[in-house]
Amino acid sequence: MTARQRELTPDRSARHLFGGELRRHRERAGMSLARLAEVVPSSRSHLARIEVAEYMIPPELPAHLDAAFGTDGLFGKLYALARREVHPDKYRRRMDLETRARTIACYAGQLVPGLLQTEDYARALFRVSNPKATMDEIEEKVAARMSRQAFLRATPSPHLSVILDEASLRRPVGGADVMRAQLTRLTGLVDTPDSVIQVLPYEHGEHPLMGGTLDLLRLDDGTEVAYEESIDTGQLLEDTETVIARFRAYDLLRAYALSPTQTAAFIRSVMEELTP
Repeated sequence: MTARQRELTPDRSARHLFGGELRRHRERAGMSLARLAEVVPSSRSHLARIEVAEYMIPPELPAHLDAAFGTDGLFGKLYALARREVHPDKYRRRMDLETRARTIACYAGQLVPGLLQTEDYARALFRVSNPKATMDEIEEKVAARMSRQAFLRATPSPHLSVILDEASLRRPVGGADVMRAQLTRLTGLVDTPDSVIQVLPYEHGEHPLMGGTLDLLRLDDGTEVAYEESIDTGQLLEDTETVIARFRAYDLLRAYALSPTQTAAFIRSVMEELTP
């Protein structure tokens, strides 16, 4: 007996609308979920849950759906709206500003910043931060974090400058294998046309940005803003004097950090020290 399809509620949110359009175009094409899963990079069960808005849309799926159904970017546009809905309201303005940024400068004290995290690294963090979360809830958060990285691959892409405290490299989040993969990703971004990563070693000692993370955004209209974050709180700073002070603190820290060449060598040395 064929299971009855759940009723859709496309008027509830952009994510629900995405699911409704997915089912509408799938049925118009005469495709079952199993058949669609053979065409796009997603399982039948995930597609079923995306249709009813129970699972966050993987960032690579919209383009494949547009290609499969010939929908001329429809699913890409819906995804651009839906991806913001999985983030708490207090982060949405920050995300909107990120997509307008021409340059992004980031200091991270304890963890690799979200824009540079691998899926497994992010998954380990979400798992430990909420031990009671289900696997699906964790996977939804991972998909949301990966979707946030999409604008870095846009054309033109923003220039990214990152200062990582040594602590963020030494702590083996997710275990040795996960951390090794994360460090490998970082080495590939240390010195590219669009990114520079530098390490601030322990030997530097105290500095004014200890205790959290800082993102500095220079937008397409020249506006500069800052975003500070601690364990579970974030604050968007737009006051001119405060933002100037944060940019100054970051510039000083960059002067004390290792060069990109030294940073690449440092990261490789940390990888070699990881226990198999």
